[in-house]
Amino acid sequence: MRKNHRLFLMAALAVACAPAYATVTIESLTPTLPSPQPVGTSISWTATATNSGAGTVTFQFKVAPPRGSLAMVKDFNVGTYSSGTYTSQQFVWVPTFTDGMYQIQVVAMDFKTGESATATAEFQATSLVTAGKPVAVATANPLVALFSAPSCAAGSTMRVVFQQHSKATPATQTNWAPCKPPGSMNFEIAGMYPGATYDMVSQTKTGHKVTNGPAVLFKTGSLPATIPFPTRKGKQFLVKVQPGADADTTDSVLLHSITRLGGGVHYPDVATDLSGNIIWYYYTISGTHANLLTRPLADGTFLSIEDGPNWNPKEIAAQVLRQVDLAGNIVKETNTGIIQEQLVKMGVTDGGPCTGITAPAAVGTACLGSFHHDFIQTLPNGYSAVLADIEKIFPAGTQGDTSGLPVDIMGDMIIVLDNNWQVAWYFDTFEHAGGGTQLDYNRPAVLGEVCINGQGGCPPVFLLGTGIAPKCKDWLHANAIYYWPAPQNGTSKGDLIWSSRHQDWIMRVNYQDTKGTGDIMWRMGPGGDFTFNNVSGDIWPWFSHQHEVGMENGGTGPMTLFDNGNTRLSPPTGSHASSGPIPGLGSDCGPIDCKSRGMVLTVDESTMQVTPLVMQDLGVLSPAMGSAQLLSDGNYFFVPTIVALGANDIVAFDIEITPPAAGDITGTQAYNIRTPEVYRGWQMPSLYAPPTI
Repeated sequence: MRKNHRLFLMAALAVACAPAYATVTIESLTPTLPSPQPVGTSISWTATATNSGAGTVTFQFKVAPPRGSLAMVKDFNVGTYSSGTYTSQQFVWVPTFTDGMYQIQVVAMDFKTGESATATAEFQATSLVTAGKPVAVATANPLVALFSAPSCAAGSTMRVVFQQHSKATPATQTNWAPCKPPGSMNFEIAGMYPGATYDMVSQTKTGHKVTNGPAVLFKTGSLPATIPFPTRKGKQFLVKVQPGADADTTDSVLLHSITRLGGGVHYPDVATDLSGNIIWYYYTISGTHANLLTRPLADGTFLSIEDGPNWNPKEIAAQVLRQVDLAGNIVKETNTGIIQEQLVKMGVTDGGPCTGITAPAAVGTACLGSFHHDFIQTLPNGYSAVLADIEKIFPAGTQGDTSGLPVDIMGDMIIVLDNNWQVAWYFDTFEHAGGGTQLDYNRPAVLGEVCINGQGGCPPVFLLGTGIAPKCKDWLHANAIYYWPAPQNGTSKGDLIWSSRHQDWIMRVNYQDTKGTGDIMWRMGPGGDFTFNNVSGDIWPWFSHQHEVGMENGGTGPMTLFDNGNTRLSPPTGSHASSGPIPGLGSDCGPIDCKSRGMVLTVDESTMQVTPLVMQDLGVLSPAMGSAQLLSDGNYFFVPTIVALGANDIVAFDIEITPPAAGDITGTQAYNIRTPEVYRGWQMPSLYAPPTI
């Protein structure tokens, strides 16, 4: 492709643009504030371009820190078009790494012709350090401070320790960060109460010696009145069982990815203490924009699936992936449009866009619609994996459909992204290696779930309409991914464990750190490849419609999961039933069987047997979502996330359970707090030390 090398000058910015013969020409790259600006300043960049070709111009933004190399921050996405000029979406950039000269680069590309142009600007970020002393300043989030300390020697590391001023509360530590002379050291400090004063001290470690810097005072702001916070005084947080001697009070922070399946007020994601007092939040909702926080990361950032504009002008729901920092600044972003483009270039026939398809869609037509449910970053080399839904058209009669029309079936794709968020590997549930009965698209959803566009709990649906069966078969409904770094077969590379809610199965996929075949190695659940060692004589021992599956202790420990129990409550009597109706279940289920369960299982691949360590009746029914986690002291943390206390009273519960006594599979509640309805929850020591799954 052709590159543009004409020099374009503007307001102290050196910008490289396209030559006259190129199809795409960058006209401007403009910041909202002039260079220089202090570290921590929010600066929005806008690029404009023209195109003599017929395709749409998309824009990608990259950033290089001082003495660093360019890396993608906001991948190719569309802008707006007016009077012959394309204008990019705003690229909001906050330099927090260090002070010095940054490079901002925009690439404008017409993917139809392959033509592109590049422009680069320099921008100076100045140090906040005053007279050689550290400072702490406010960020856009009033509960988050930016702490800036003088440079430290190469080879040393630094962290910040902070605690509430003049109060005997435990201190919190950030992660150690390598020194980067001559630049200043900058840390986002989070996990603080509103309107409270904190002492902050930097610690520099050289070899085994730790040196403290001078103390800095910082007072947090109030929770913004413009944001609808769930509050303890409003009784959205209500402690039901106080944390006693058996509770894990070391893991004193509760993080909630808050969602409202039934609509209504959209709360921000929040972190609280064990009493439900808010100490952090992330809020992105503006108009129709919402987010689904999927994972906290060890570097103090978070992964989120968000609404936002992308290459499909008809849909914004769950089209954007973001990594954000503690202050809510975007660290990295991509979208369905550029992911679809990359998949198509890889020859993935099911991964293209849902636009431009002639209606009614022909049998065999498929497209990738949106991201959903899980987005993780625990794969080697900083790689990430995300779930995306696929629609595909099958012949009339597929899955027993009686409409006489071609059938739209919703499947899933696991997409692995490299550390620059480019597609490195994928797993397609319609075209996986092994195929056939391993994952048979003729095996319908256990409880016959279907979707139409706009239906709660369903992703956007694109291929329905005249000439297609009226409802899309929600075949799999994947909801969790886990990277298993130490598979029991002794290989040195990891595989992927994923959960299919509507098949009541957990499956292992041959991933082998992007070298795998994509073969399904086993299916766990009713009718799968494992037997259940039913030590308790339970009439329905298997999990069903399960959520948040993971292998604990870095992959060497047991499997934890949240057993929603939908199929256990209403067992099917058709092709999925193994022995017909089961007494005590369905409409006649008793007080225990009608509740969701927390489960901990040992998985023996040599005997293909699953044995329960914990099968905990949680006392409430959560028919969707849910969390499960092993805590640092050996207790277990389960979150029934969508519990109906009344017609308009949907809540969740964070429940901590002690390990069962020998010979038992039920522990006792050590702690229980009622919270707003959430997607997931985590219990952890601080926002800098999240769970490993």
